[in-house]
Amino acid sequence: MSGINKAGLVVLGLVSVADLLTPLLSDGEHPPMAVAIGTAVVGLISLVLIVLGWRGKRWVLAPLITLRLASALLAVPAFFVADVPAGAVAAAGVGVAATIFGVIAVLMPARTPVRVS
Repeated sequence: MSGINKAGLVVLGLVSVADLLTPLLSDGEHPPMAVAIGTAVVGLISLVLIVLGWRGKRWVLAPLITLRLASALLAVPAFFVADVPAGAVAAAGVGVAATIFGVIAVLMPARTPVRVS
């Protein structure tokens, strides 16, 4: 696993930890508590997959990316629903951007040195 792949796992790990905290930061409406709890469950499962990925299990990448993109999609309504606090919209934007960066970084191929003779 290359450095960029590990950086992607770290970013996805940070977003997953933020997902775990969502029920504690929710006012019950933004996001609704059911969404906040679902987000926390996705965050917990993601953290387990990230640990396995860090240990070299490549098979975890597909379910990890799927879960992280699903979590980002759960944040999208914050941009379109009326009366969502600005802080929640900003947090959703940061989370979606970090998820996109993390997914791209995890998918980057490892560079192998090319020998020129």
